[in-house]
Amino acid sequence: MFEFRKQALVQRRQLITRVVVAVLFVLLCFGILVNRLWVLQVERYQGLSERAEKNRITLVPITPRRGDIVDRNGVVLARSHRDYTLEMVRGQVGDVSKMLEQLEQIIHLSPLELRRFKRRLGSSNRFASVLLKSNLTDDEAATFAAHSYKFKGVSLKARWVREYPEGESAAHVIGYVGRISERDQEQLEEKGLEGNYRGTEVIGKKGIEASYEERLHGKTGWEEVEIAASGKPVRVLKRTDPIPGDNLRLSLDMGLQKLVEGIYNDPKDPKRGALVAIDPRNGQVLAYVSAPSYDPNLFVDGIDVENWRRLSDSPDHPLIDRPIYGTFPIGSTYKPFVALAALKLGVRDPNAKIPDPGYFEYGGQRFRNAGGAAYGPTNMHKAIVVSSDTYFFSLGPLIGVDALHDFAEQFGFGKKTGIDLMHEKKGILPSREWKKKAFKNPAQQKWIPGDTISVSVGQGYNSLTITQLAQATATLAANGVYTKPHLVNWIENPVLKKVEQTVSEPEYRVDVAQEHIDLVKSALAEVNAKGTARRIFAGTNYDSAGKTGTAQVFSLKGTKYKAEALNKRLHDHALYMGFAPVENPQIAVALIVENGGWGSSVAAPIARKVFDYWLAPERANIPEYIPNFEDMEQQEEISPDLVLPEDIPANPDDKAPGHTPEILAPVEINRNGREGTQNDEAGAR
Repeated sequence: MFEFRKQALVQRRQLITRVVVAVLFVLLCFGILVNRLWVLQVERYQGLSERAEKNRITLVPITPRRGDIVDRNGVVLARSHRDYTLEMVRGQVGDVSKMLEQLEQIIHLSPLELRRFKRRLGSSNRFASVLLKSNLTDDEAATFAAHSYKFKGVSLKARWVREYPEGESAAHVIGYVGRISERDQEQLEEKGLEGNYRGTEVIGKKGIEASYEERLHGKTGWEEVEIAASGKPVRVLKRTDPIPGDNLRLSLDMGLQKLVEGIYNDPKDPKRGALVAIDPRNGQVLAYVSAPSYDPNLFVDGIDVENWRRLSDSPDHPLIDRPIYGTFPIGSTYKPFVALAALKLGVRDPNAKIPDPGYFEYGGQRFRNAGGAAYGPTNMHKAIVVSSDTYFFSLGPLIGVDALHDFAEQFGFGKKTGIDLMHEKKGILPSREWKKKAFKNPAQQKWIPGDTISVSVGQGYNSLTITQLAQATATLAANGVYTKPHLVNWIENPVLKKVEQTVSEPEYRVDVAQEHIDLVKSALAEVNAKGTARRIFAGTNYDSAGKTGTAQVFSLKGTKYKAEALNKRLHDHALYMGFAPVENPQIAVALIVENGGWGSSVAAPIARKVFDYWLAPERANIPEYIPNFEDMEQQEEISPDLVLPEDIPANPDDKAPGHTPEILAPVEINRNGREGTQNDEAGAR
C-alpha cells in the first residue's frame, strides 16, 4: 500500500511539473508573440505601413504632349498627335509565333512591321514592353479591345506620336526625335532629368528638336493606382496632370524656304548645296536650306534598314547639315572682307591703281586671274566690281595672314556663330598658329607667303561654313553691327498663356570705319548693277548689293581648267553673298551650289529669286505676328488609365535604330591654292 501511495505521489508531482512547464512554455510563446506584435504594430508600424501602401499603390507616369514647332506665319512644322499602339511583354505571352498568327486574323500586320517587331524583340529582355504595331485606326483599336482577352501579354495603349507635316522641307532645321538610347539615358541621369522622362520613349536627336529639348518635352504627370493582389489595377487614387511642352515659333518663312528648296530640288537639274538668309536688323534666320534633304518622319519609330542605307550610302550625303556642318572654300565672296581689312590696316590707298596684266608674280610663281582676264590699272572699287584676282593677290602679303585672320574673325569667320542648332563647326580661318597645330610634319608647319596669296582670294586653307558667310554678310549689311543669328523667334507656354520672345541683342560692332564700309558696300552694289552679276539683277525694282564667287575643289597645278573634261563632282563650287535693299537692308543671303560652276550664272540667279520674293510689294503689307492663344491647338493629355504597371517600360528599347550617328563623310574641302588658282569669275562668270 505504501509503495502504491508513493508511486501515486511521484506521478502527481510529475504531472504538476509537466503542467507548470507547459504553462510556462505557453506563457513564453505568448510573450514572444506579444513582443513581436509590439515590434510590428508599434515600433515598426511607420515603415511597414509605408511598405504595405507601396505594394498596394503604384505610380504610373503620364507622358506630356510635346510642344509644336511652327514657322513665322503659323505653318506647322512639327506636332504631336494621339496614336494607338499594340505592345507585348514576351514573358507573359508564351508562344510568340502562335500569338502573331492569331493576331493577324483580326489586325493586319505588314511585313515591315513584323521585321521591326522581331528586331526589337531580339534586343529586349523578357519583361520589357515591346512595340508590336503603331498607328492603329479607331476601328482596329476597337476590334482588338473586343478580343483582348485572347491575347495575354498584349496590351492596347495610347501615346503621343511626333509628326512632321512638311516632310523633307526644313528637315535639317527641325531635326527629329528618336528612341531614347543608353547614351541619352546617361545624359539625362547626369542632368537629374531621368524622373521627368519616365514613360517617355523618344527624345530630340537633331535640329531644333534637340537644341530645345527641355522646353519642348514638358513635365511628366503621375497617377497613383491601387493594385489588387492579382496585380490588376483597381482604381486611380490621385492624379497629377502633365504639363505640355512649350510651342516654338521660328523665324523661318516656309514660303521662302520652299521656293529655294524647289530650285535646288528641280527634277530636271537637281543641285547640292546650302543657303542661309538672315535679317541683318535682328539676326532672324529667314531661310535655312540644305540640299538634298531627308524625311524626318522616317526616324520617329526607328528607321528601317533599307531607308537607312539609302540615306547613309548616298554620295550626295542628304543627312549632312550643310549650312553649319559642311565647310568650303568661299572663293571671291571673301574679297569684300579682305578689302575692309586692307582699309582698316591702311596698307593701300583705295584710290591707288594697281596694274593688272592678268596675273600676279611672287617668288617666281605666277598666280593668274580666272579665265586669263586682264583689267589694266585697277583700284579697290573696280577690283571688287570686276573681281580682279590679281589685285587681291597683291593685298595678301601686305596684310599678312595673322592680321587678316584677326580682322575676319570679327565678322564671324572661323568661329561658331552661336545659331541655336547643335553640332556647328568652326571651320578653318587660317593663321600661323593654326598651321603649327594642324600639321605634324615640321616642314608643313611653316607658313609661306604663297599660302597668304591663296587665302586672300578665299582659297587655300580657307574652309568656312555658309552660315558663317551669311552672318558676315548680315554684319556688313548692318554697318558692322554683329548680332547673333537665331531660328526660334517666340516661345509660347500654352498653360500659363505666357509668350517669350527670343531677341538677339547686338553683341558688338566690328572695329572698322563707316567710310570704309560705305566704300565696300558701294562696290558690292555696282557688282549687281554693272559687274559680274549685272545680267542677273537687271530690271529689279530694288537696289541690291552682292558678290559672286567660284571656288575650285582641287589644285590645277598649272593646268587649264576644263569643266567638260572633268567629273561633275570636280567642277568648281558656285557661290554668292549679298543683301537688299542697299540703303536699308532687310535680308542678307549666302549660298553655295556644290560643283555648280560659275557663281554669276548659277548662284546669283537663286539669290535674285530670294530677293524678289522677300521684297515683293505685297509683302510690305503683311502685319507683324502677335501671338494669339485662342488659335493655339489644345489637346487633351493622354492618361494611362488602368494600365498595368509592368506594361510601362522602365528602360525603353535603346538598341532600336532611331537616330543618325555622326556623319563623317567629307564635303569637298580645298587645301591647295598655288600657281594657276582659278578662284572667281572674269566677267563671264
